[in-house]
Amino acid sequence: MEIGKTFLGFLNKDVKQKEFRKSIEQIIGSKPKNNLLYQLAFRHTSASKHNGFNNFKESNERLEFLGDAVLGMVVAEYLFKKYPFKDEGFLTEIRSRIVNRESLNVVARRFGLDKLIEFDGQRNFHRTSMFGDAMEALIGAIYLDKGFAFTKKFIVNKLLSNHFDLDEVISNNTNYKSTILSWAQADGRKVEFLIVEEKGKNHSKEFIAQVLVDAKVISSGSGWNKKKAEQDASRRACEILSI
Repeated sequence: MEIGKTFLGFLNKDVKQKEFRKSIEQIIGSKPKNNLLYQLAFRHTSASKHNGFNNFKESNERLEFLGDAVLGMVVAEYLFKKYPFKDEGFLTEIRSRIVNRESLNVVARRFGLDKLIEFDGQRNFHRTSMFGDAMEALIGAIYLDKGFAFTKKFIVNKLLSNHFDLDEVISNNTNYKSTILSWAQADGRKVEFLIVEEKGKNHSKEFIAQVLVDAKVISSGSGWNKKKAEQDASRRACEILSI
């Protein structure tokens, strides 16, 4: 009976691995060479495992670090060539709108990455950047597995071309903090952005921010990181001040 259970366990594991490889192949458009890289790319830090060396717990954070650098560079080159007469400020702003966590979270779900991520199901991650982090980790895995040329093609053809309308990205000015600062500078006002509260622990944190104009609290906002909270508070301030 025990032997039968063991065999069934191995069989189920083999089926799951084949399904996982098929999912990766559909996403990247090619058969993966190193399946372990992609498994690691979808292992959230809440489900990290000891690798046996120096008590180090493996998760997708290192691949996320690598993928972030590769993604940023490819997007920068793409925008540099597409807009030859735009200045550095414009290029930086548009790149930021493309690679920010909110955008990557949306794109990751469209790719179906949310169905592949291994994480601690006991926790609430709906406010976190888990999906966007996995997107960057996947890019890091593709880079190590397939090389730079393939990764660049994946980012440009499958990510940028299919999931971003650049005209819409350019026209959609969501940098409310920048809007507030420009307004304040033109009107001779002093603006402050304060993080006044942190709720939750570790990966379930929520930050509360306030916007002050001339030392007076104008609005409050929340987000799963400080930048997001400041943007939310700035958005509310723009509405209140009719900017």
